[in-house]
Amino acid sequence: MRFTFLGTGTSAGIPTIGCDCAVCTSTNPRDNRTRTSALVEWTDPKGQDRAVLIDAGPDLRQQVLRHNLKRLDAILFTHNHVDHTFGLDEVRRFNIVMGRAIDVYANAHTLVHLRRVYQHIFEPSRNIQKSFVATLIAHEIASNHPIDLFGLRFTPIDLLHGRLPVLGFRIEPASSLPRADWMPLAYCTDVSAIPTESWPRFAGLSTLVLDALRDRKHPTHLTLDEAVSIASRVDAGQTLFVHMSHELAHESTNSTLPETMALAHDGLILS
Repeated sequence: MRFTFLGTGTSAGIPTIGCDCAVCTSTNPRDNRTRTSALVEWTDPKGQDRAVLIDAGPDLRQQVLRHNLKRLDAILFTHNHVDHTFGLDEVRRFNIVMGRAIDVYANAHTLVHLRRVYQHIFEPSRNIQKSFVATLIAHEIASNHPIDLFGLRFTPIDLLHGRLPVLGFRIEPASSLPRADWMPLAYCTDVSAIPTESWPRFAGLSTLVLDALRDRKHPTHLTLDEAVSIASRVDAGQTLFVHMSHELAHESTNSTLPETMALAHDGLILS
């Protein structure tokens, strides 16, 4: 059972196009960040390997090849933005490899976006000619209504990304599966505020994954100081920050953080 940080960067990725700053030109591979997404892999109670993706950004193909992923059972979406959805077309190869459809879970707002952008997938009868498209089964989800997938429970958490309501996910066993040391884990990317009613979902966490864009104030993301403050209140066993911009260098930023907190990096695996 493992949790992989496929990508940890902001919407522009790092290196950022046209930038010669110290982070974009860094030789430290942990300063190279693809767009933020994550993967949960485990063996279900019947002994079948499972894999669930959280968000499908424009770097998905690169991320999947890097980690040699051969199956994909479901995709959970946090919200509709391009850097979290524009890799969805890539999952068609998994349909071929597995010989089955893939379940997609998102809130109503995100599903409207997906059906509009990916009309060729969700309404294939309207395509001018038959073509190689993904086969997906869409499911609308809402906060506090858990999704049980093959022995794991993913509970949506209401969050705010500026004025846009988005989702995080609390991940923990739903049945007889053993609990990994990193569980329960709350995955909360693209966050600027946590609604009062969502705070109970952060109780008893072993791992908090939280947005921390940069040091300067931003209207739709947490600053590093704001993220540290929230992490201190949650008091999880460990906190790993994601969705960082090129204003945060990996090593020098980590040296300033409390002992239980750190910047995540592409390829980091919790097991």
